[in-house]
Amino acid sequence: MTEKETKRYFITGGGTGGHIYPALAVINELRANGINDIFYIGNPKNLEYELATKNNIKFLPVNVSGMPRAASIKFIFWTFKLLFAILKCMLYIKKYKPDVVFATGGYVSAPLLFAARGKVPYILHDADAQPGIVTSCFAGKAVVLSTPFETVKEILPEANIQVTGNPIREEFTALIKEQARKNLELEDKLTIIVMGGSQGAKSINQAVIPVLKKLFNEYDINILHQSGKKRYDETVEMLKEYYPEYKENKNYRLLAYIDDMPSVLKSSDIAIARSGSLSLSELKASGVASILIPYPYSAGDHQKKNAEALVEEGSAEMITDSELTPDILYEKLSELIKNNERLNQMQKNALNHSKPDATKQITKNLMSI
Repeated sequence: MTEKETKRYFITGGGTGGHIYPALAVINELRANGINDIFYIGNPKNLEYELATKNNIKFLPVNVSGMPRAASIKFIFWTFKLLFAILKCMLYIKKYKPDVVFATGGYVSAPLLFAARGKVPYILHDADAQPGIVTSCFAGKAVVLSTPFETVKEILPEANIQVTGNPIREEFTALIKEQARKNLELEDKLTIIVMGGSQGAKSINQAVIPVLKKLFNEYDINILHQSGKKRYDETVEMLKEYYPEYKENKNYRLLAYIDDMPSVLKSSDIAIARSGSLSLSELKASGVASILIPYPYSAGDHQKKNAEALVEEGSAEMITDSELTPDILYEKLSELIKNNERLNQMQKNALNHSKPDATKQITKNLMSI
């Protein structure tokens, strides 16, 4: 076996898909390079446990939650919980002796990074234009901090930053539009994806549903509408009110959750979406023009900053959540549908600013330690 194949990797990051999926993409690339001695450290109550188990990744549990924002009895309990989680990670390091730690952010990654500091070299990846608290705390001692955004260099000047883009699945670059539409049994016509993240977005659903009938009456299009599992029933009730014949329209598809994201995005021409960084990287790699509605309560308002970066690149337009109405959304969408030249340019800009080699570059950094 070569030296790289004998290395042991600790991977951490979790709470949301934006932290977990980049970690999984890197794990898959490590495996493709013959490296299988990999442990995922995360909260067993979170999505990372489900996905790590599904992908046959060894999992080491730490029970930690997000920091309470106000001083209270909850903060005292949280502090003890964090200290216990750090101690547990120190024991994991002593027992398994990892050579490298890779962290993709979120509160879940904090205990391992505390335990690793000064003992195990670590690489960080932060997906957002406004780095999270954990990244900001540990960036100065990281071997490398990878990011999709040049602006992070100004925010964290002490860090060794590489603008790599986000690690995403290979299918986003390998799959072609015609095959993606065949995978979903869609007619070959202009396709719009409406999505509000895995939980859905009530404000987006409320803006889209009242104008569905008008859109289908005026334009020959497909619409894929991801409501979110938790919002599926309320979305159906809204559809019954505004568009009761939706089930009869073969060009409209309501999805609680998207299982095959590469096929959905590669099928699409326009996205109406939130602006989590991982989703934006997938949209750019898929060559999709976007109308972005940032989640207004994201930490540090990072979703708005993410969206502004794409607007500056020329691949997206932005509507703030407070300004979002059915009429404004319909107007923005109609302008894109009718202006094919502008739509094509936005799609080209998206592709030109995508970084399809991010996963390989980050994996190369890890393997070089």
